[in-house]
Amino acid sequence: MSTPSDMAPTPWQEQNRVHAVQKRTVRVLSAAQIVGGVGVGVSVSVGPLLAESVARSETYAGLARTASTAGAALVGIPLALLAQRRGRRTALGAGWLVAAAGGGLLIVSAVSRSVPLLIAGMLLFGVGSATNQQSRYAAADLASPHRRAQALSIVLWSTTIGSVIGPNLSDPGAAVASALHLPRLAGAFVLATVCTAAASVLLWGLLRPDPLVLSCQYGDTDASVEEDTATPAARAESAARKKEPQRGTVRAGLRHLRHTPRAAFAFVTIVVAHTVMAAVMTMTPVDMSEHGHGLTVVGITISGHLLGMYAFSPLVGRLSDRIGHLPTVVAGQAVFLVAAALSGMGHDSVGMMMAGLFLLGLGWSFSLVAGSAMLSETTPAALRPGVQGATDTAMNVVAAVGAGLAGPLMSWIGFGGLNAIAGVMVLPVLAFWAILVRAR
Repeated sequence: MSTPSDMAPTPWQEQNRVHAVQKRTVRVLSAAQIVGGVGVGVSVSVGPLLAESVARSETYAGLARTASTAGAALVGIPLALLAQRRGRRTALGAGWLVAAAGGGLLIVSAVSRSVPLLIAGMLLFGVGSATNQQSRYAAADLASPHRRAQALSIVLWSTTIGSVIGPNLSDPGAAVASALHLPRLAGAFVLATVCTAAASVLLWGLLRPDPLVLSCQYGDTDASVEEDTATPAARAESAARKKEPQRGTVRAGLRHLRHTPRAAFAFVTIVVAHTVMAAVMTMTPVDMSEHGHGLTVVGITISGHLLGMYAFSPLVGRLSDRIGHLPTVVAGQAVFLVAAALSGMGHDSVGMMMAGLFLLGLGWSFSLVAGSAMLSETTPAALRPGVQGATDTAMNVVAAVGAGLAGPLMSWIGFGGLNAIAGVMVLPVLAFWAILVRAR
């Protein structure tokens, strides 16, 4: 005799056609992340050096990073709205293509020593970072409800390869520059331009059918609710979403965030996690240098941090799908607190600093993977790109402000005090979680 669970309808994501498209989508997105991520990695390490060389001033080294971050922040919502209107393939393909154009401008700026072209090039190249970030959401469009975090985390993990290879392209780039008779630092951006253009070609050519378009065709206008949230409050939240106008506008997306507590919680989680990570990570090399640690030790510490951010994301995604996104987010905040304690008290201990920075990256991974999966889960397909783009824009803007304030704060209260503030910043997430639990 059949039981109610036996008679439960199979999610449309489990249909053979959709499942096959999802597997292909994750493979294509991962390949594009690897190739494009190499280009993004170049801008992190070589960009400031190119800016200093072109402008003949150390001041412009920092400006290059600022321009790249600004480019990523400014394009977050437009890129998402393009996805809403034309699909993920068009938005992500166009994003990587704009980044390639920015790389071309940077090559020209190196040859002509033009500061305006340098700034414009870094702004456009920053679009690659935004595209890289939004690719993770495309992996969740067709994912089964119990595999969203895992699908998203695989694409996020692919960023690891680019973040390792990209910063080490200075010497191969110099060989390319010599062969093309270009300034030495321009060669790395020749490789970066090729990589970002290749990512665009991959997505334009292979991301078919479009995952977001297919998701909308299957009528995914009401985000699913996890089994552990099937309470009166969760059902009321779902009913409220059904009554919302499903127009793909930023205003509708913000209205959705205001009226959907779990989506708002995911938004806050992502923004806070990225800000905490950026503020502490930015000042760690400075503090380690002031305490006499060499560049090799600093480099190993930052590499460990990147390892924590990306390398374990598939395991984090699987854990999130297994135990639920809310518990995973809470675990991430606990990891942040331990990281802040170790980093804040580890001035004289390289081991404690390395452990603290590794855990800082791991806490970010827990928060971003689970938070992004929850945001996709609790947002209707028609509103999803706009909400996701607004979240990434807020994440980049607030983190940039946090990183900018980290220096003055460390001068005032020291690195330990900066970590204490970082620990305090996770408390709103925990408070919001307590409110959600109480509302069940």
